[in-house]
Amino acid sequence: MLAKIPGPDGKLVPGTRGISLFIVPKKLVDTDGQLTGERNDVALAGLNHKCGWRGTTNTLLNFGEGKYPVRGEAGAVGYLVGQPGKGLHCMFHMMNEARIGVGLAATMLGMAGYQASLDYAKNRPQGRPMGPAGKDAAQPQIRIIEHADVKRMLLAQKAYCEGALALELYCARLVDEQHTGDAGAADDARLLLEVLTPIAKSWPSEWCLEANSLAIQIHGGYGYTRDFPVEQYWRDNRLNMIHEGTHGIQGMDLLGRKVLMEEGRGLQLLATRMQATIEQAGLIAELAPHASALGDALRHVGAATRSAWATGNPTDALANAVPYMQAFGHTVLAWIWLDVALVSRAHAAGPGSAAHTGRLAAARYFFHYELPKIGAWLKVVENRDLTCADCPEEAF
Repeated sequence: MLAKIPGPDGKLVPGTRGISLFIVPKKLVDTDGQLTGERNDVALAGLNHKCGWRGTTNTLLNFGEGKYPVRGEAGAVGYLVGQPGKGLHCMFHMMNEARIGVGLAATMLGMAGYQASLDYAKNRPQGRPMGPAGKDAAQPQIRIIEHADVKRMLLAQKAYCEGALALELYCARLVDEQHTGDAGAADDARLLLEVLTPIAKSWPSEWCLEANSLAIQIHGGYGYTRDFPVEQYWRDNRLNMIHEGTHGIQGMDLLGRKVLMEEGRGLQLLATRMQATIEQAGLIAELAPHASALGDALRHVGAATRSAWATGNPTDALANAVPYMQAFGHTVLAWIWLDVALVSRAHAAGPGSAAHTGRLAAARYFFHYELPKIGAWLKVVENRDLTCADCPEEAF
């Protein structure tokens, strides 16, 4: 657990610099690590009744309140891990990979909902085919997957979930390359991972949750019942925008630290990787419009980054950190999809041709329906809009 202890002057150190990391066991051990049979002063106060993830227990614990006195006195015993005041530093040793894990969990839940709603859409008859004269009641019902709006919701889920999976696998590869590449490649992997980790955590958490919502919508009223699994997927996935750093924390980490670190070297490296994909795709007629759109988006994100920090005032810059992160994330995912489309073209013929068609359709959907959203997000960033930051508490 994380807690504060007095500094050399006997006072608590303010801010995060005063946080230390401890192991607090339920039962105490001796100097050899053997159980003594003595209970630590840690008591279960209750269970948290969660929206989702009901298969894992979440508890409220009380420490040091005297329910289980240690050596006759109230006070829980904790064992310091690392150095005093370095608790968050210790935590961040595992934080990057943990955040990738959260993004992967969100992706998994989104993908499960997508597959469930795809199966439902292929089998659920509803409505009549639309012809030049409108619906023909004399015709038999069609499956709902034949309706354009259902295809829209399925393509959105496919674009969100398969794009998120490709992003998570790319980040996992960067984790490996920090240990397997030469010094230069390992450092590049480290920098890219630093910049991409807030996106790897936040983007699937937001958009694969939206995929779950669309899966419920495709099921109609049945999706709102427990007779089908999609409502549980949404409940479980809702946690992922919260734990291991909320959306707001991820946004401030991205705009306040990651794009600025080492004089912006990580951001520049990411832009270079994107530009290489843009140039390669620009030579292919089918992908050239997407490459051009990604180039415009990349330049827009760069300009917005500079505008956000134009005053040098963190209050101004970070007031719209989440919209910035949303635009940044969509730009990254557009890059991911363009790269997927490039690779998929090499396998366009043969048994995988249907999968290739699906990947190109999802990429086209993302560039036509999703990437244009970044304009609205970046407008408030570029203007350093303080509508939210300046709103007085009494106005709510």
